[in-house]
Formats: sequence, C-alpha cells, structure tokens
Amino acid sequence: MSRVLVTGATGFVGRHLCNSLAALGYGVVGTTRSTVSDSASENYELRTIGDIGDDADWGAILEGVDYVVHLAARVHVMRDVERDPLAKFRRVNVRGTEQLLRSEGMRKVKRVVYVSTIKVHGDLTGVKPFSSSDSPSPSDPYAISKLEAESLVQEIGAEVGFDTTVIRPPLVYGPGVGGNFVRLLNMIGKGIPLPFALVKNSRSLVSVQNLNDLIRECLTNPSAAGERFLVSDDQDVSTPELLRVIAMAMSRQAHLLPVPSAILSFAAKLLGRSTEVSRLLGSLQVDIEATKRTLDWQPPVSMTDGIQSTVAWYQEQLTNA
Repeated sequence: MSRVLVTGATGFVGRHLCNSLAALGYGVVGTTRSTVSDSASENYELRTIGDIGDDADWGAILEGVDYVVHLAARVHVMRDVERDPLAKFRRVNVRGTEQLLRSEGMRKVKRVVYVSTIKVHGDLTGVKPFSSSDSPSPSDPYAISKLEAESLVQEIGAEVGFDTTVIRPPLVYGPGVGGNFVRLLNMIGKGIPLPFALVKNSRSLVSVQNLNDLIRECLTNPSAAGERFLVSDDQDVSTPELLRVIAMAMSRQAHLLPVPSAILSFAAKLLGRSTEVSRLLGSLQVDIEATKRTLDWQPPVSMTDGIQSTVAWYQEQLTNA
C-alpha cells in the first residue's frame, strides 16, 4: 500500500484530501501545526509538526512515505499588518518548504505535488485567460513566496531525485470553506440585496472535489512529472451568475441591485476594501486545456453540483448551530 504525506491536513483542502486518499486505499499521514493525538482520525494518521519553518523536524513523519502533497502554507492575508510581510511569507512558504524537501526521508519519496496559487500569474486577467505557458507575474508578497517555493521544489527534486508537480488553483470552494465565500452565502441566505447586477466579469473557480481529484491524478500519472498545471471547474461565471447559482441552490432569489462598477470601486477605496471588491468586479480566468490534454483528465464535478454541495453543508451548519 502506497503511503502519502499530506501537509496542512487540517486545513480546508487537506481534510477533504486526506479522507479521499484514505478511501482509495492509500496509507495517509497528515500533519498539523496544533497538538493532536496520533489517532485523531479514524481514516488516517495525524501528526503534529508545529510551525512550518527552517527548524521543523520531519524525520519520523517521512518514514515509509512514497508521495508528498505539500499544502501547508502561510496563506494570503487581506490586510496584513506585518512590518515585513514578504519575510514572514518566506519563512513558512519558502524556507519551511526547503526544510521539508531536504530532509533525509525525502530520498525515498517518488513524487511531490506542490499546491501553489493562480496568484503567481497575477490578480486579474485582461483579454485572455491565464495559461500554464504564461510567464509568472506575482503582485503581492504571498504570491512571490509561492512562486519562489515552486522553483525550490523543482530544484531540490532534481537534486535529491524525486519527481515534482505544481498545481496553481484559483479560488477553492466547497463544504467547509471559509472567508469571503461564506460571507456571500450568509448574505444571500439572509436575502440581503447585493449591488452587483451590472457587473460583467468572468471568473474561474474550482471546487475542492475537483482540485483534490487533480491532486490524486498527479500523484501517479507519469505525464504529471515535472509539470505545472492550472485547474478550475472549466465553467467560468460572472459575479451575478455565481450569486444566482448560489441562491438557486438555496431555493431563494438573489436580490441584485444595478449599481455601476465605478461607484462600487470608489466606495470600496473609501472603505479600504479595494482588494476584496476587485475580486467581485474584475475577471480572473484560467485556461485548463493543457491540464486536460496532458493528463487526459476532466473535472468530475460540475460547478452547479459543487455549489449545491457547498450550500447543503452551509445549511447543515445553520441547522446544527
């Protein structure tokens, strides 16, 4: 039985991935920063690693591991108050990754799948979607650190002798999601009018089911070695369309107001929320044709079904609250 190490196992993506890999018969060991018992899950082992940095000890955790999925990271912070944000991101995302990959146990690992971010290409697209052949253009410290980590993964892989695959996802949603996506669910569920009826953008999203299906494919598919892949649901939507799909899954009506985007941008700037609002007004599309062609892979879950499962989880949380 092949054994997979999943870092960041208690995060949103990690929880889904560990359970799905275990269901497929993999031996799974997940790591988390917080203290837990080794038997925290009935389906897989969960080990405490502490802070991911240049002093983390991966020795015992890597014993018998065939594959590594590296999810753990310092994630994007909307309003970062750190004096030197890039240094903070680099400590975890770059030096922490190097500490893992240079550990002695990595010499027996067959492949590392590194989950990066679409932000290494930028925050918004113009006339065409991002593609895997585009030159990176990171615009914030988080994205810079993730791109640096990508290069490090491939460099150390060539040096130590394991295969590498990089995946760059856009916004990931699904059961257990947090952040702005849950805020949208809350507002639609409460029937709050939203000022986005006139927005004409196009955005790529990926359900956690589709992302994890691609991760699983990349573990063993020979064609994944040495590649960088973009991923999405392969069904782009505008902000108004997304809100209507969510409302439909809730058996509600989306109340959208016709406010010009220029006014929304101006108001967001006054409130110090330009970055958040730009995600709702601007476009970010990814082209996954190369991913589908190289791996002979298709996203197994439609966006509509992905939203439906997310809403079902959200409504269950409300019922149990």
